Amino acid sequence: MKEIILVKDGELALKGLNRSTFEDILVKNMRRRLSPLGKFAFTKSQSTVMIEPLEEGIDLDEAAGRLTRVFGIAGFSRAAQAPKEMGEILRIAGEYLAPQLMEAASFKVEAKRSDKKFPLKSPQISAELGGYLGEKFPHLRVDVHHPDVIVTVEVRDQWAYIRGNQQKGAGGMPVGSGGRVALLVSGGIDSPVAGWMMAKRGLQLTAVHFASPPYTSPRAEEKVHALLRRVARYAGHISLFVVPFTEIQEQIKDHCPEDLFTLIMRRAMMLLAERIARKEECGALVTGESIGQVASQTLQAIACTDAVAEMPVFRPLIAMDKDEIVALSRRIDTFEISIQPYEDCCTVFTPKHPKTRPQLDAVEKAQALIPLEELMERALAGVKMCRSMRESDSLSCSLKEVLCNES
Repeated sequence: MKEIILVKDGELALKGLNRSTFEDILVKNMRRRLSPLGKFAFTKSQSTVMIEPLEEGIDLDEAAGRLTRVFGIAGFSRAAQAPKEMGEILRIAGEYLAPQLMEAASFKVEAKRSDKKFPLKSPQISAELGGYLGEKFPHLRVDVHHPDVIVTVEVRDQWAYIRGNQQKGAGGMPVGSGGRVALLVSGGIDSPVAGWMMAKRGLQLTAVHFASPPYTSPRAEEKVHALLRRVARYAGHISLFVVPFTEIQEQIKDHCPEDLFTLIMRRAMMLLAERIARKEECGALVTGESIGQVASQTLQAIACTDAVAEMPVFRPLIAMDKDEIVALSRRIDTFEISIQPYEDCCTVFTPKHPKTRPQLDAVEKAQALIPLEELMERALAGVKMCRSMRESDSLSCSLKEVLCNES
């Protein structure tokens, strides 16, 4: 009995003439994710991708686990391949689904006959297979509304495929189908979640981190690497640019009004990230800001920050509560890393009473007190580029597992 994996496209099915482009990107992402396990054949047909193992001994449990982290998949199922003969379909269904059906109390059968030359119609296939399984597993009852197991038979051009319950996929769009964005990542809870959400909509990530030694330690940077490796399990390869930010922060502290420290710092971050983003051919910036969460994230403060950026700035968490963000961070396995107590540059020189309703002209006047352009040029000259080691599928990613190269 040959076993394959059937992947359902979901949202991609709504695409028009360019649908095949999205499907090709999805197949490329699945191929890359599964390649360490062995060789697979990928066949696209009717909003479904059939993944067939080409080698003996491939771990399909591990393959299924990896597919749960591929964006663009609505759902998938492991399925048995059967000849298009009703007797064989019945026999293989009884054998293949026995473990699931023995543990279930109810079931129903659905049939999809895309090969119209097959002698039985879909309702007839369902009735015959349902009767056979009811006799073979007499403890089962039929429940067409809330069954424990939905048995599905798909009769296609060459083979019939028999599967049990479908496993939910990651949803969204294939990473790489929507372009590239630059993610400002601090090392806290919010920015990794924001990056994950943008990757879910098909965007590739380039990350920008601001380091302020000696006020921030090397462990803070290692923490960012660890976070990005977790996000990369969904988003694929991520490049990280580390910007030396100490001099700029010290100049702001020495020459600018204290209540505007954070705003001027964030404006400088936006300008620096935008320069890197343009060089890396990114189309937008992404931050983990949520409206009203802190003083620099009020409506007026965000307006002052945005005024300095020419690129669009996406804030996928903007209307989310902190509890919702934390729940997502736990789901993608970044929370425990995010809460490690290593200070990032956003916590350096924090004003006691930051301005919550700043005026743009006052912020611009304060910013003019420092030679920001000159400071930025020096910072950009010292940028370090660190490449994540592709997507890491290890759940025990060490903070020390970092690959860095000076740019």
